[in-house]
Amino acid sequence: MTPPTAVVLSFDVEEHYRIEAAARLTIPDDARREYADRMEAATRKLLAKLDATGTQATFYVVGEIAVSHPRLVRDIAAAGHEIGTHSWSHRRVHTFTPETFRDDLRRSIDALSAAAGVAVVGYRAPTFSVTRQTAWAADVLAGVGLRYDTSVFPVRHDRYGVPDAPRTPFRLRGPGGGAILELPMATWRLGAQNLPVAGGGYFRLLPLKMMFAGIDQLTRAGAPLAMLYFHPWEFDPGTPRLPLGRVSRYRTYVGLAKTDGRLDRLLERYRGRFRRAIDVAESLDAAALPGFALTP
Repeated sequence: MTPPTAVVLSFDVEEHYRIEAAARLTIPDDARREYADRMEAATRKLLAKLDATGTQATFYVVGEIAVSHPRLVRDIAAAGHEIGTHSWSHRRVHTFTPETFRDDLRRSIDALSAAAGVAVVGYRAPTFSVTRQTAWAADVLAGVGLRYDTSVFPVRHDRYGVPDAPRTPFRLRGPGGGAILELPMATWRLGAQNLPVAGGGYFRLLPLKMMFAGIDQLTRAGAPLAMLYFHPWEFDPGTPRLPLGRVSRYRTYVGLAKTDGRLDRLLERYRGRFRRAIDVAESLDAAALPGFALTP
């Protein structure tokens, strides 16, 4: 009998000021410190909720946090959760060359592994920035010793997305011949397009039943996992607002008051089905998975 689709809760751990919408803002040092303190407090609140429900998750952590908050990284790992890398400083892949991207990856992996006391084998790009424009990233990811990537979002979006990528795990192939296991973000197939329902702003702005519909559709299709993502700052409704433009402000702050209750409903609905990304990755027969060439 095929096991039910695993639901992977993942958290991208970064201070709120690192979000892509704020990339061009100048953030004063005192504000950075406040955001760092709030990031730790929100992450620890999530750890307590996961512990209370017996839920394991995967945390993709910015490498600099391993230096500024090593105890937090160590405590996440000690609680049985997976630590993955979310880059060194939350720069999109588009800002790198293959060489500097490799250096960034290795720096973050080394720092997080040292802080957590465990190997780091999973990666998520900031803003899902492994796309056709950065197809070369697949070759770099395959060459640095990572077990899997979870940066491909098979949707259309103004900042990211590979809409024709598979919705279930596959072998991501780069133009240089490198290949790595890809765990794509969860989507809901409606008509001829994939709707983004995996978390983040979609979790806050869309009806929760749309996320459930995507997970349940993947379950009926026999998919091995539904990959979801959240940020600790999304569970901190009092976080100081950044001076964003109108669209970014809407995307970023609407729905923050609802996230705690929605997460409780998610945890209850899929109780017993939550697994870490690495556990799902290790259960897959990579040779039997379809390949997908990420060509420029």
